[in-house]
Amino acid sequence: MDTATDKKTKSTALGSIRIADEVVSIIAGLAATEIEGIAGMSGGLVGGIAEMLGRKNFSKGVKVEVGEQEAAVDLYLIVKYGVRIPDIALNVQENVKKAIETMTGLHVVEVNIHVQGVGFPPEEQKEEVVRVR
Repeated sequence: MDTATDKKTKSTALGSIRIADEVVSIIAGLAATEIEGIAGMSGGLVGGIAEMLGRKNFSKGVKVEVGEQEAAVDLYLIVKYGVRIPDIALNVQENVKKAIETMTGLHVVEVNIHVQGVGFPPEEQKEEVVRVR
């Protein structure tokens, strides 16, 4: 048997339960983006610029290590301009830990936050003043 698969399997009297890493990643990504002040997830640094991912890629910008009973999470986030980053990071850590532990039964040992960038509000489109008619 594959030991990587065995590590993530819980046996019960009725059979076994397997939770894929991807599931834990999606839970973490959803929980992180629920927090006010998070602009989005980052796919990492591409050419020195944090690329912002769409809201549908909840597992992107999330790295998880899942063991038999524990999980560790790394989140790569883009925060909104003007927020207090330490407060937002703490809120994300608490929300992600609670969501994973509630939904999977795994004990979360770490939630590491990596702030990759700052998102600015979209600029309003101003009508150009026509100088000559």
